[in-house]
Amino acid sequence: MLVALRVKNFILMDALELRLEPGFNVLTGETGAGKSIVVGALSLVLGGRASAEQVRPGADEAEIEALFDVRGSDRAMAMLDAAGIASEGELVVRRVVQATGRSRAYLNGRLCTAGELQALAPELADVASQHESVALTDPSTHLGYLDRFGRLVPARSELAADVSALEALSAELRAARELERGRGEREAFLSFQLQAIDALSPRPGELADLAAERNRLRHAGRLHDITRRAASRLDQGDDAMCDELARLASELRAAAEIDPALDDVARAVDGCWTELSEAARQIARYAERAEADPDRLSEIEDRMYRLEGLLRQHGPTLDDVLAARARLAAELERLSGVESHVAELERRRDALLAVAAERARKLSAKRRKAGEKLGAAISTELGDLGMGGARVVVDIEPHGGDRAELVVDGARLGQDGIDRVEFLISPNKGIEPRPLRRIASGGELSRALLALKRVLAECGPAGLYVFDEVDSGVGGAVADKIGRAIGDVARHHQVLCITHLAPIAAFAGAHFVVAKENAGGIAKSSVTRVDKKDRIAEVARMLSGAKVTGASLRAATELIEAARL
Repeated sequence: MLVALRVKNFILMDALELRLEPGFNVLTGETGAGKSIVVGALSLVLGGRASAEQVRPGADEAEIEALFDVRGSDRAMAMLDAAGIASEGELVVRRVVQATGRSRAYLNGRLCTAGELQALAPELADVASQHESVALTDPSTHLGYLDRFGRLVPARSELAADVSALEALSAELRAARELERGRGEREAFLSFQLQAIDALSPRPGELADLAAERNRLRHAGRLHDITRRAASRLDQGDDAMCDELARLASELRAAAEIDPALDDVARAVDGCWTELSEAARQIARYAERAEADPDRLSEIEDRMYRLEGLLRQHGPTLDDVLAARARLAAELERLSGVESHVAELERRRDALLAVAAERARKLSAKRRKAGEKLGAAISTELGDLGMGGARVVVDIEPHGGDRAELVVDGARLGQDGIDRVEFLISPNKGIEPRPLRRIASGGELSRALLALKRVLAECGPAGLYVFDEVDSGVGGAVADKIGRAIGDVARHHQVLCITHLAPIAAFAGAHFVVAKENAGGIAKSSVTRVDKKDRIAEVARMLSGAKVTGASLRAATELIEAARL
């Protein structure tokens, strides 16, 4: 639903704020006042083409901003969520057009493309005029409307779940077949990779241990000299440090016997002597072992080189190499059973396809019955709207199945089934039905869409319907029927109707008038909501022209009161 539309410096409008009501909103005014400017502004925020001519003369840019309440459209909410746009049930669409013709678009403040607006547009509004038709003239929406009319949405959802499972199973089967085709070459490659790893049997942390040992062996001579000298100074010779410290500890113990205050110091020195003696023994043992071993050094360097080769393939760590080995072994094991796996997948796919095919056939049969009823209902509505010779056909054809992976009776099976649906219309007797989008007359197009929407009023999304030129070429009793039809649609949807006919305007719940004046040599359009006496006066003007008489005021009052019945 459109809550508000704000326009700034757009064509003839310097500023406008239009707040629509949930039901039937009508926009009237004299010819050339600028009623279609409102539709043009709305079309622009729905992704329409921007141009420099849309900027009001003297302004640097035009700005259109629309606030939509999207809580009634699950699909719109899902699309916004998928795009990462926070909405909380509200969506602000902003479009800025520069005087150069370049434009920018925003969704809830986030910069977006016109293409994103166009994709979202059918969930926000359906504009029907001589130049615009969004949702119902798009054949991709027709199947959804038919299924809603025929109460077939639950059956389609069940089929969609089957087809989703089929598509996932088919993807798995394609991968398994591809694996089977390259099995021999892949098995040889995997075996070679495994043998290269197993030949070395690497251990976690092994490289660090090898690097430390290599470093010791490379400096074995220096380490031997240093530790031998240290052992000698600590515990060998006449002036060995341990001997000196032992004598000092003995003297302090003797002194502590005289003065107990030295007891802690004596014990501390004695402890130092014990630790230093142990360190001296360890250094001596190290010095005995610290000798060069060229063979071991060569062995270490060779193993490190080979391990680093594995790292280049599977690294960067030995843990990664071991994880790669596990993956290679698992894949090799899968390859050994790929033939039986393919056979099992084919069996499951065929069984599920049989179930989905039966669902699709039944759904298609129900659609054909519902299509006949829908076509007849819309044709009847067109007769009531002054198009008695018009006939609507709901054309249901099988989807082309060429090169499709899932095929039922020669038709491509998708999540919507096996049918392609399009509404065709013959505006007059003797004319072959044509696609709805190819109707040339704006009035015929608007009335055809009105008939569709009246029949489908309870089925479509609860967005905004815009009717422009729905009254083209009609009057009298037909105008009254059109007004009542729009009123019926407005009970389920928000409607904005641009009209010249008083019998249609009389049915509106909210009435807006467009007026144009010259300000500073530049034409300016404005929009005002009218109620009570002002509304009666506007309907009277529509009945009698520029001169409003007492008779036209009485007639206008009667029209408005009759429309309420």
